[in-house]
Amino acid sequence: MGAHLTRRYLGDAEVEPDPLRMPSFPPKYGFPERKERVMVATQQEMSDAQLTLEQRDYCAHHLIRFLKCKRDSFPNFLACGHEKHIWDLCQHQDYVSRMKEFERERRLLARQKRRAKSESSE
Repeated sequence: MGAHLTRRYLGDAEVEPDPLRMPSFPPKYGFPERKERVMVATQQEMSDAQLTLEQRDYCAHHLIRFLKCKRDSFPNFLACGHEKHIWDLCQHQDYVSRMKEFERERRLLARQKRRAKSESSE
């Protein structure tokens, strides 16, 4: 996803989405069967586990289990490898889905620009 910096500053910035803003196209545009992502952990669970704002994401329920395992098996720091692996896997899948959403937004912006250009030339 680092290539967006090159495309934004050296290429066509109009078709490059801003990674800090929400997508401008509806989530189901082109994908009618797409499911909305939901948070599994509740606000109460996150505040009880004392998660920071950076840790409150779609993988927070796995992080809560991992931190609870670390607390319960304190001297044995190797006992929670499975929980850590599940949390890391969730973080990776979340990163991949954000990359896919960014690329989808970029392609839709390029398509919108091409259509506007073809309509204006006719």
